[in-house]
Amino acid sequence: MGNRSLGQAVRWAEQVLADAGIESARTDALLLAGHLTGLSRGEVEARAIIGGDEPEGYAELVAERARRVPLQHLTGVAHFRYLTLAVGPGVFVPRPETETVVQTVVDELREQLAAGVHRPRVVDLGTGSGAIAASVAHEVPQARVHAVELSESAHAWAAENLRGTRTELVRGDLRTAFPELEGRCDVVVSNPPYVPADAVPRDPEAREHDPGVALYGGGEDGLELPRAALASAVRLLRPGGFFVMEHAEVQAPAVARAFRAAGLVAVVGHRDLTGRDRATAGRLPGGAPGAVDGTHRGDGRMTP
Repeated sequence: MGNRSLGQAVRWAEQVLADAGIESARTDALLLAGHLTGLSRGEVEARAIIGGDEPEGYAELVAERARRVPLQHLTGVAHFRYLTLAVGPGVFVPRPETETVVQTVVDELREQLAAGVHRPRVVDLGTGSGAIAASVAHEVPQARVHAVELSESAHAWAAENLRGTRTELVRGDLRTAFPELEGRCDVVVSNPPYVPADAVPRDPEAREHDPGVALYGGGEDGLELPRAALASAVRLLRPGGFFVMEHAEVQAPAVARAFRAAGLVAVVGHRDLTGRDRATAGRLPGGAPGAVDGTHRGDGRMTP
């Protein structure tokens, strides 16, 4: 196998991964080669055309990926918005759909800043890899970001990804986190575990490699932890404060009802890039600077 050119090796890898049922076979083949050579995906494609050798260890990595070990566990990184995050076993690999949740937070914070809120305070409940908290800290440097994570292994990954961001990261339960911030937060965001007990993830990558504690939300409907996150948001927010939470598409009606029952107003759904109802936002009554009227734009943002 060692005598193959890079182009031959990538074509072989693409076929192996496609046969294993991986939809992103070509991309994964290129990214695995890039991981071993230190090249970007585009550079691998160029090198494959002009000539280059198969990197050592490539066949072994491709075989691991064909066994549906997540690409991010093999490369050690996940790309999320503008960041490259460290990930691996023991932490939920951040998904593209969560990027639209971050956009909702960033839009809200920018409106609050424009309306005169000084150094808005943000809490991320159940931060996992730290993807949301790190993105908010990076994109809205004026914000004061706090994050909580219960899992010891996920907390370690979050600490790595939040290093240098001035984010306060604590290990603890999202139900009781940050008692000192009660009633003082401008924005609360959460991507809690929300998979119902009987809804086993379709993809082997999630089913076999994402930690169960990061997937299953508790209760038959998977909404035990999302409801706990909602209760904490109500506890933490100032009057007029903003909460947005990710959930499964089928949970959108139940989540909207729960938001209203908890006393939130301007409750609105947000769709991800594939058009699925992926998150719900609402506001604690009290009239906030930069308040929005809850008009749905269909692109994961609200119309002021």
